[in-house]
Order: sequence, then C-alpha cells, then structure tokens
Amino acid sequence: MRLNIPFFYKSSTTFHPKQKEEMTFRKVNIFILVLAVVVFLLVLHHNILGLSDLLKRELSDSSSLGLQPIDFIPESPQRLMDDQNDKEIPVVITASDDRLGGVIAAVNSIHQNTKSNVAFHIVTLNDTVDHLRSWLSKTSLKNVKYRILDFDLHLLDGKVKINSEMPDSIKPLTFARFYLPNWVPNAEKAIYLDDDVIVQDDILELYNTKLQPGHAAAFSDDCDSTTNKFAIRGAGNQYNYIGFLDYKKEAIRKLSMKASTCSFNSGVIVANLTEWRLQNITKQLEKWMALNVIEEIYSKTLAGSSTTPPLLIVFYKRHSNIDPMWNVRHLGSSAGKRYSPQFVKAAKLLHWNGHFKPWGRTASYAEVWEKWYVPDPTNEFSLIRRHTDIYEAK
Repeated sequence: MRLNIPFFYKSSTTFHPKQKEEMTFRKVNIFILVLAVVVFLLVLHHNILGLSDLLKRELSDSSSLGLQPIDFIPESPQRLMDDQNDKEIPVVITASDDRLGGVIAAVNSIHQNTKSNVAFHIVTLNDTVDHLRSWLSKTSLKNVKYRILDFDLHLLDGKVKINSEMPDSIKPLTFARFYLPNWVPNAEKAIYLDDDVIVQDDILELYNTKLQPGHAAAFSDDCDSTTNKFAIRGAGNQYNYIGFLDYKKEAIRKLSMKASTCSFNSGVIVANLTEWRLQNITKQLEKWMALNVIEEIYSKTLAGSSTTPPLLIVFYKRHSNIDPMWNVRHLGSSAGKRYSPQFVKAAKLLHWNGHFKPWGRTASYAEVWEKWYVPDPTNEFSLIRRHTDIYEAK
C-alpha cells in the first residue's frame, strides 16, 4: 500500500541555509526592538515618578508663596511700599522775610498731606535765617525735615537789570529756581514751589509726574482748561509768548518761536535734575538773563516775575506738562473769587500768583490758606502782614 504524503508537509521540514540565517537575524532584531521598548518604558516610568515627587515637593515648599492668594503674602508689597516711602522727595522753596508766613503755610500743608519722606530745601538770605529757624523749631513744624540754604547774591551779577526808579522790583530769591542743582546736588529729581501755594493732596503724586525723554522740567500750561486765557489789564496777553518777550528784537526773532505759543507757569516745577545738568540748563538761563541786560529782550508790558522769559526761551517745546489740578493759579489776580468753592476744594495745589496774596486782607479764599498757617512765635510776621499791601506777582 502506497502512502500519499502531501508535498507541503514534506517541504516544511527542509530549509535552505540562507533562509535559516535570515530567520535568525529577524528574531534578533525583534528581540532588540522589544528590549529597547521595555527600556524606554522603564525610563519613562521612572521620570514620571520623579516628576510627581518633584511636584509634591514644590507644593509643599510653596505653601507660603505662589500657590496662595496674594493677600496671604503682604510682606512683599509692603516692602515695596516702604522703599517708596523711604525715598526722599526734595522740595525746593524760597523764603524772604516779608513772605515767610507763606512758606510756613506751604510747608505745613505739604507735611500734613503726605506720608512720604519729604525734605524741604529752603533757600533764603542771611537776614532771614534766624527768624525762619525759630519759626520752624518752636512750633508744630519742629519735626519737619528741612535744610536752610543761603542764596549768594553774586550769582546775579551782570544778569539782572535794576530799575533805578524801582530798585526793589527785582526779588533775588525768585531766581533760585534757575539753580535747582545747587540746592539738591545729589538728587535726580526735585520739585520747586513758589511760596504762595497750598498743597491739598499728597505731594508724592506731583513728584511722580512723568517727564518725556530728554525733558529737564515739567510745567503747567497757561492754556489749560483750569486757567483759560488770562489777561492782565494794561499788560497784554499773559498766556502766550508775546506777552513776555519783545518780538521786535532780532535775538528773539532768530529763535523762530511762534508768538502765539502758550506760555507756562514757573511757580510749580517738576525737574529732572540729571537732564538739567546734562543740558546745562542753568548756563542757558544765565545767557538770556545777561542778554536782556544788554538788549532788553523782555516784553515792555511784562507783568509778573522777570524769571519767566528766560524759562520760556530755554524750554520752548522742550518741556513736559503737569496735571492742571496741581497748579490751580490766578487766585491772587484779583480780590474776587475766580473759582467756585467746589473747584477750590478739589484742587490739589492752589496758587495765589498775582498781587493779592492770601496773607493779605483782600485775597480770595484766604480762609483756605489760613487753615494751614502756623502763627509766628515771634509775632513779627503779623505786623508785616498788616502793613503790606502790594506783593510781587509771580
């Protein structure tokens, strides 16, 4: 009997040597691939476990920081606030003996309305030092931080023209603002204030006024909405350049400054003293002062401080602006009330520039000024106040 064996069965038991080699090679490759996958999975698993532990440690370590509401960690913002309060705010103000009460009221209003570290740099003349020091040391202002600085009158030699008919028309201390770096040599920024102001808000806000790059100072524009256009009888328009400068003079015409350009008030200045020094602002101002002595480039109808024209020239289109509420002025332009009581109350800084000062009898809103006035322990200022009727308009 013959057995019928299928061909495929017979062939399955026989392999060519080359085929065997290929099969062995494939098995090795598969083994290596499987091993690589296993190693990869083991490493991945290890990393995942490590990351989990790391996250757990982070959660544990950060219990007092980032994963809690910010009001749980007031220490950091408080430190920043303390640093800001510790930063000294230099305020430069002048003090002539016949206006000393104004300085005292201004200093008191600033001191009472801020928690910042304000340092007053009070520029005066020798004959006023003792009176000023007594007033500060023997009253409620004894804890105010201040320095008394003497103004050297020789700084004005050849730069100021004295009217022989009105020798007292020039007030040397009004030029102290030209020399701001002299009074605060180590400061990068400073505030200058006239003595006829009252500050009703935190002076830190004024100090933080942003100045544009390259600008050495910020002023209040005389065309702003709070002051409008102010004219002094017989003196022309005192809100633009032609009211302060003589455009008939060649030196002024060469500057190509538009006569209709809005002027600014220099009774409140926020100064970048770094730029002031770099640009030699003081030297520039002195140049125009000296030129006026020779060529009389100021307006013939000039009303107000003779410090304004040089400032207008040097800072023409090169100054930043102060918030108008930080220099609400012309309260001293007349005996009448220019603003409503509500507006005066809202003002951050009140400025009695003009002839009618708040320590005089007929000034508007004198009662607001008197709120901050600290009586003179020597009683000298009360006598001056009673007998002084006309004051320089600034």
